[in-house]
Amino acid sequence: MKLWEQETPGYASVEETFTPYMTPYLLQNETPHGAVLVLPGGGYGRRADHEGDPVALWLNSIGLSAFVVHYRVAPYRHPYPLCDAQRAIRLVRHHAKEWNIDPERIGILGFSAGGHLAASASIYFDEGNPEAEDRVERQGCRPNASILCYPVISFKDYYHEGSMTNLLGEDPAEDLRNAMSLEVAVKPDTPPSFLWHTADDGAVPVENSLMYAGSLSKQQIPFELHVFPEGRHGLGLAEEDASVSQWTRLCEGWLQKIGFLSQAVVQGR
Repeated sequence: MKLWEQETPGYASVEETFTPYMTPYLLQNETPHGAVLVLPGGGYGRRADHEGDPVALWLNSIGLSAFVVHYRVAPYRHPYPLCDAQRAIRLVRHHAKEWNIDPERIGILGFSAGGHLAASASIYFDEGNPEAEDRVERQGCRPNASILCYPVISFKDYYHEGSMTNLLGEDPAEDLRNAMSLEVAVKPDTPPSFLWHTADDGAVPVENSLMYAGSLSKQQIPFELHVFPEGRHGLGLAEEDASVSQWTRLCEGWLQKIGFLSQAVVQGR
């Protein structure tokens, strides 16, 4: 499903063009239910398959519709990946009634650089433009919850250089690095967040999650943080790791606590 049926903003800004789209995994629920948009990682240079479709199927299994967002990556630069994430949220909200989705239970989930994009969408959002000719643009793009899996957060400290270069270009301006260092950008209406990381992550240091959680705490925003002592970067569902794979059960519990899961589904489990 294309994110834009008409002209895609910034489409021709690079020679190797890409049309952003999302793959729906819709539940056939008779009552309104929650939904989560999935943003695979890949250092803003690619989108990792194992952090996309399998995650959507897991979300389906706990009673949520899911959408895997194929957002733009390098050679596209900021703000186009963020534009894609924001548009995907608006699109789901626009179709909420048709798809039996509760427009107030639309979450976003991202891995690694996709976690940076999910956190960006949780900070940089708007209420939509009621005068827009495109009806989708009339919808707000604030997610109601965010799930950040070993996320890239900072471009100031403990940063992942490849993600920063792919998103912002070589030697980005200091003000741009600051704006996209999300540990200093959290605001009072940033949505509740679930974070997990491994303490020995060699690619994206655990300090990224710790700093973001600290900023959420300062703003008194509800969050849940889990740090597993061992485990490589990029584990996805982590089905091969008995310890880290607990994150899906823990996340399901958190989604239940914040009211994202339908009671019928919760009682059935």
